[in-house]
Amino acid sequence: MDFDADLIRALQEDGRASIHSLAARLGQTRAAVSARLRTMLADGTVRVVAAVDPVFLGQHVLAHVSIRTDSQVEPVAQQLRGLGETVLVSAVGGAHDLVTEVRLGSMAALHELLARIRAMPGVADINTLIYSTVVKGFFVSEYRGDLTIDAIDTALIELLQRDGRMSFRALGEAVRLSPSAVTTRVQRLISGGVIKISAVEARGLAHRQLSMGVGLTLTGDDDAVMEALRGWRGVDFAARTLGRFDAVTTLVEPSAGAIFASLERIRALPGVARLEAWLHLAVLKEDYARTLRPVPVSRAVSR
Repeated sequence: MDFDADLIRALQEDGRASIHSLAARLGQTRAAVSARLRTMLADGTVRVVAAVDPVFLGQHVLAHVSIRTDSQVEPVAQQLRGLGETVLVSAVGGAHDLVTEVRLGSMAALHELLARIRAMPGVADINTLIYSTVVKGFFVSEYRGDLTIDAIDTALIELLQRDGRMSFRALGEAVRLSPSAVTTRVQRLISGGVIKISAVEARGLAHRQLSMGVGLTLTGDDDAVMEALRGWRGVDFAARTLGRFDAVTTLVEPSAGAIFASLERIRALPGVARLEAWLHLAVLKEDYARTLRPVPVSRAVSR
């Protein structure tokens, strides 16, 4: 058993899980879980944060952009990190030098952004994949379009984007509500798919976990392949795509041997014709926090 990996996985499924429930799930004492979590949060091994569902924000277009540079990578990466549309920027080893994930409101906005990226000094060429369906992703919470929020909800979301495990008491003090009222609001935001609270683990060669992106060319039963990827523990993200691949997935494993085993497992899936992989050398930006559109308080708030 890998205590850290199991603890992070539990927090990715439920970022606000109590120490008691985490200890019961992992078969550890509450003191051990509490101490290990404090250490990992303090040293940056993991962050627990809320992310707002892209659809709720009006971000209907999600895309993966691979970039090849004609010189050093860092200057281009710095420009990409500064774009509000990017949620992920990573230096990779493979056919390209950088990959970025972008979220926008329309195809027109995507075309405009891609033109800006192509025009950046140091960019040789780019290749774009559009996510048609996100099958697995810790920060896509499946907003169903039937929930509205007010200014208090907005304030709570912004606090949780900074610290997803902030106590209900502290949240209540910040927005001047009782802990029970805050609890009801946060649970409503989560159950309504507006936010998801999950763990973001530091990845790359300098950290305890390795991460690899994989592009898949599929034949036959695509649904079966995607369902298999959805259920695998080492799969951090999976999506159907439009572009040079039919699907992309992200593997997160503690060693090169485990990454190789996962690649072999994917190759063995019926319906996988071929794959192309790129190793995440350094994740330079992973930030899902977004400023919400200002909305007025729609009704009086009861304490």
